[in-house]
Amino acid sequence: MALDPMHQFKVETLREFSIGGFDISFTTASLALMLVVVIVFALLFFAISKPKIVPSRMQSVGELGYEFVANMVRDTIGEEGIKFFPFIFTLFLLVFGCNMLGMIPYFVTPTAQIVVTAALALLVFFTVIVFGFIRNGIGFLKLFVPSGVPLPLLFLLVPLEIISFFVRPLTLSLRLFGNILAGHIVLKLFVGFTVALLGTASFLSVFAIAPFFLALAFTALEFLVAFLQAYIFTVLTCVYLNDAFHPSH
Repeated sequence: MALDPMHQFKVETLREFSIGGFDISFTTASLALMLVVVIVFALLFFAISKPKIVPSRMQSVGELGYEFVANMVRDTIGEEGIKFFPFIFTLFLLVFGCNMLGMIPYFVTPTAQIVVTAALALLVFFTVIVFGFIRNGIGFLKLFVPSGVPLPLLFLLVPLEIISFFVRPLTLSLRLFGNILAGHIVLKLFVGFTVALLGTASFLSVFAIAPFFLALAFTALEFLVAFLQAYIFTVLTCVYLNDAFHPSH
């Protein structure tokens, strides 16, 4: 099992449920998502429960996270985009929390499951479409018509813009899923090689030091990736929402 890098992504059913023939069983991935929500809520609650002029460490972390996401929204969408701050802030904390939970041994990584990342990507996608039409009406379709382009080129560019738009949930979900999945596989392989070499109880055990230090280095990289992927997912959400605010090219 030590050299099986895919076993860590197996989702176990904890309680079976079904509605209308659809399987909605409570799984280890569901439990991990609930755990992330509880942890994030608890951290934010303790960060803001007793605000002080001179902030405590927890309050400082909460304020830094708030300002980080708020500045991201302002820089990408503008001040009018602040109305979506709760949605974007929640997305960032959820994705980051899921990524970090996966760094704890024996815990399931929700964002290494394509169904989780696809659900989040589709949520962003339909939010952009619904808000885009509510705000701009039929004018939201200007998103697919680049301004200042000669008419003959529009027959080529408009289909490309439409395809690019509808591919967004696919790329958004696969980017997050692929990076987290690949990172955990490589990390598990390094750890597996270390255990396997040490288990030989021979002169080969000496070579275990190489995959061991590679595992340490890759663990540090995975912590960075956990943050970067949450940031990329969130900033792309802001970019897509900006199209709903300003559909004209």
